[in-house]
Amino acid sequence: MPDNERPWDKSPRERRDEDREDDDDWGDGGEEVSGRRAARREHLRAVANAQKGILVCILIYFCVAGARFAVPPEMQLWVLLGLIPLGITATVFVFMLATRVYGQNAGIVLGILTLVPLVGLFVLLIVNQKATALLKEAGVRVGLLGANMSDIR
Repeated sequence: MPDNERPWDKSPRERRDEDREDDDDWGDGGEEVSGRRAARREHLRAVANAQKGILVCILIYFCVAGARFAVPPEMQLWVLLGLIPLGITATVFVFMLATRVYGQNAGIVLGILTLVPLVGLFVLLIVNQKATALLKEAGVRVGLLGANMSDIR
């Protein structure tokens, strides 16, 4: 596979056809085929793990937003200060995931945008949506809590 070609840029049909061709070539170059499959599996695992981190950040973001209205006014500052570590954690997960699904430059831009309070939530949702589409396209079941890791073989 050329360096500029990424496996997730192909359609499911192209990947399936490529896998079938690879199955026919086990006599010569089987190590290359298994290496490609292992690389794809590791890529999907990395996407799934980063997506789970993003889902946790989204859940905490909504909990903190709800807590802001549930606490007395003098405690709201402490609740808002809780968003700082959440923003940093979300930035790390968005960078990790966005570099996998969009590329390095987009990962840097989206990671920085995550630090902007309300924009960060939308960035989290957009990157999560892209990861979900990529995982589903690869045949991985994705639910409310993220990807089913047993589907990544």
